[in-house]
Amino acid sequence: MAKVTYLDNAGFIVKNGNVYYVFDYYRDPTHHLVKELENNPDASVIFFASSPHTSHYNPEIFNLAQNHKRAYISAGQVVSRIGDTEENTSTLTAGDKIEDVLGTGTTVEAFGSTEAGVSFVVKTADGKVILHGGDLAPYHLDESTKKSKEQAMEDKFKTVVNRIAESYPVIDLAFLSVDPEIGENYADGVKYLVEKADVKNFVPMHYHGKVDKACDFRTYNIPDTVTTKFHGFRNVGQEINIKL
Repeated sequence: MAKVTYLDNAGFIVKNGNVYYVFDYYRDPTHHLVKELENNPDASVIFFASSPHTSHYNPEIFNLAQNHKRAYISAGQVVSRIGDTEENTSTLTAGDKIEDVLGTGTTVEAFGSTEAGVSFVVKTADGKVILHGGDLAPYHLDESTKKSKEQAMEDKFKTVVNRIAESYPVIDLAFLSVDPEIGENYADGVKYLVEKADVKNFVPMHYHGKVDKACDFRTYNIPDTVTTKFHGFRNVGQEINIKL
């Protein structure tokens, strides 16, 4: 059983065993992470920053978990912001993989994205697979985008998802961008992912406050043959225990 906590936007904490995986922290209004770490002084903490965008990365992470064994894994574009002086920092581009992070048995592999940065696949010591897509999505939010660019974005998204599914046909927990602002096809990326890989649990993110739509999974048009369990987070600081 993993405990998943919603921080904001694409930010989540996943506690699996004695390891905290902190994805795309940019703010924590309820100070949940600090409280968690105070109550678990022996836990290891691995921070991820999938994108240099301020809604995915906050340098404040280097002031957190000071009394814990910790590591920082970021997209290559983030390195210009953090420099090369921080300890236990790894920068990954698509295709890079690191193993046994902090001696926890955690493997991290980076895949592409349709925006800046990368998507991360984390394999835990007990063999569970977690996908955090970062900005990976089959659409572009710029209203001036021409149809050809939209098609290129969709094609790139499918290429990345296909590569992930080929390497990790079973994904225990997936986080992927869902943005209702783009119109009625906002869940097409999710539908494509769960049809390509056996996703056990799915959590939407990056939905710009449109929680009612993003968490109304009846609108996703997921085929009945898909057995994925869908979990929605409506409030920052909300926790859900998910069986991986």
